[in-house]
Amino acid sequence: QVQLVESGGGLVQPGGSLRLSCTLSGSIFRFYAMGWYRQPPGKQRELVADITTGGGTNYADSGKGRFTISRDNSKNTVYLPLNSLKPDDSAVYSCNATRGRSEYWGQGTQVTVSS
Repeated sequence: QVQLVESGGGLVQPGGSLRLSCTLSGSIFRFYAMGWYRQPPGKQRELVADITTGGGTNYADSGKGRFTISRDNSKNTVYLPLNSLKPDDSAVYSCNATRGRSEYWGQGTQVTVSS
């Protein structure tokens, strides 16, 4: 059974940084396209960034230039450093793994940007 476990969220001041990690277990990580999504309070979930099995990346406009998704297939982990954080970045950040018609989600990690 595929499981995704996120870590790295927390409370940070505006302009600060966090590094999110998501580790996949129960299957072969390199076969999955990976993505980070976020859901701000009272809003719908939105894509932050994703990365293909070959390492191709895609970013929402909100994170371009500030967030960089990467993956380490040897560690079954996808990373999302969050830099120059703003209060509008506050949300639950969730990890997604997709392979064909199969899709899995982590439980999410809270990021709060506040002074």
